[in-house]
Amino acid sequence: MKIFTNILIVIAFGLIVFNCTKLDFRNLFQGDSMAALIGIVAAFCAVCVLVIFRLSKAIEQKMKH
Repeated sequence: MKIFTNILIVIAFGLIVFNCTKLDFRNLFQGDSMAALIGIVAAFCAVCVLVIFRLSKAIEQKMKH
């Protein structure tokens, strides 16, 4: 499970980097820049959820021992 979450975190960071290249800083809230901002926020939320999931699994393992 740890490898799977690591892969998903790397993919999410890849999406953040890709969407950062699509930003137009002159018109940040119009067109493709808005879609890129939404993608960046969504990928960041995915990273947060995956990190919380990994932490909960680590706590669960420590509680069993």
